[in-house]
Amino acid sequence: MKKMTALSAMALLAIVTGCDSSSDAPHTQEAPSSQSATSPQEASTGKTARFTEFSYQGESQEEVTVGEGEFRNPVISGYAPDPTVARVGDDYYVVTSSFTHFPGLPIYHSKDLVNWTQIDNAIDRPGQFDFSGLEVSRGIFAPDLSFHEGTYYLASTCVDCGGNFVMTADKPTGPWSDPHWLGFEGIDPSIHWDDSGKAYILNNGAPNEEPRYDGHRAIWIQEFDWKNLTMTGERKQLINGGVDISEKPVWIEGPHIIQRNGYYYITAAEGGTSVHHSQTIFRSDNVWGPYKPADHNPILTQRDLDADREDPIIAAGHAKFVQIPNGDWWATFLAIRPYDNDMFNIGRETFLLPVRWENDWPYILPRGERIPFALQKPELPEQPETTPANAGNFSYTDHFDGDELALNWMGIRDPDAPFYHLEDGALNLKCHGGLGDLEAVPTFLGRRQQHHIATVSTTVSFDPSAEGEKAGIAAIQNDEHLIFLGITRLDGERKIALYRREGSEEDRLISSATLPDSQEVTLSMAFNGGEMKAHYTVNGEQHTLAEDVDATNLSTNVAGGFVGTLIGPYCTAP
Repeated sequence: MKKMTALSAMALLAIVTGCDSSSDAPHTQEAPSSQSATSPQEASTGKTARFTEFSYQGESQEEVTVGEGEFRNPVISGYAPDPTVARVGDDYYVVTSSFTHFPGLPIYHSKDLVNWTQIDNAIDRPGQFDFSGLEVSRGIFAPDLSFHEGTYYLASTCVDCGGNFVMTADKPTGPWSDPHWLGFEGIDPSIHWDDSGKAYILNNGAPNEEPRYDGHRAIWIQEFDWKNLTMTGERKQLINGGVDISEKPVWIEGPHIIQRNGYYYITAAEGGTSVHHSQTIFRSDNVWGPYKPADHNPILTQRDLDADREDPIIAAGHAKFVQIPNGDWWATFLAIRPYDNDMFNIGRETFLLPVRWENDWPYILPRGERIPFALQKPELPEQPETTPANAGNFSYTDHFDGDELALNWMGIRDPDAPFYHLEDGALNLKCHGGLGDLEAVPTFLGRRQQHHIATVSTTVSFDPSAEGEKAGIAAIQNDEHLIFLGITRLDGERKIALYRREGSEEDRLISSATLPDSQEVTLSMAFNGGEMKAHYTVNGEQHTLAEDVDATNLSTNVAGGFVGTLIGPYCTAP
């Protein structure tokens, strides 16, 4: 499997290899010649923390029985929002939003739409974008992936860092180009490859009038000169507000065009990406409109269901359709598995449902019907479960025993200098400034929390010599919402300490205990919804540092923004 590699300051995290042996699927590639691996000497000057293991064990809070020939929703668990799906031959690809996490725009591959493996990060070098000064939930919003005449296209928006763009690659495993900026207002661009040979880009933009209410947006279209990667011709508004502007619909976004049986269909999300989220459909006999909304809109939502139902799925929307070889249609979309009605630490996830057509209109799920956790698989060749899995209950351990990190490790904002290296079965972090400084890149590498019931642990060696130096494990939503468990120096003593941060750049000490000098420590966070227990193990003996810790500060509804929690090694030496 392809890895995330430590590189020079010009290309810290680069692409090294691919996977899958089919001709259209990802395969091995060389890193660009300008990218060279970072030596331990380059990345280890100053205070260093050494991590020798990272383990994750997750269990879904809902109990689901998956029958013969069925699959389990979500198909990509934990922080996989705004999924765009594309079929290329017998291969399927999904790309999700990544905001200011780096590397970004993760690309997943599947043969059956059910078992997904991450094969790439389209944003893999700092020179592609500049996230400095940005909060975690800015940066890269909803992407759109497509394939045309031998080239892969990724359209997306870098919010507060350049606007709408297109990136290209010859293979899904890259290398992906620098962004080609498109110059129009709004977010969520998607490319429609028309049967006529022309191409068009749709997106969410401001309406062509004074907004009538907060959240009043519109869907626009413009021809795309795909050979020169530029926009051409007029820009036209197609949908004003949503299905019925008299009802003041908000935040219509994520538009895609489907061309079928002589009709053009626009499917778009409406209602905002929280509990009122939904998916809508419009139809025209001309790409330029006018577009008529379906009478059965929304074609997907969970907002009408009882909020107190057991094991709810909420906030469903932002769908994209794909057709498989037997003619069936399916849709990937985002939704949320909350605890306590609408709290969720793990972010918005990727789900899959079939699309049926009736009288040349698509239907996903009748209003009032719950999204199923288990349903019949698409009629596609059987594919083994991926390792590690991305759905259901699973666990994994990273021993850091190679010279590259797995692709699903991410940091916060794009670094301009190396801060880690792998050596002798250990991840070594060069400690510098911590979270809270938006102009800096914290010394943090994390993986997605994919279950509300999860135990995450790491083993660390660190010898703090001054007050404020810390190394351990951090669960992070953003710079102002996190929980940290690790080794530090307090009042002149080496201690294990638990800190919590909510709505501030300052940490609040929850609990601490004195540690022997120069001892390797295994740190563990055990989550159950909005509660956490903190444990540490020294010389084979486990101790409980704190129980019933409030972890609701890691819920997106508390922290704000659009991401899920990342958990992993973190150190700081102010």
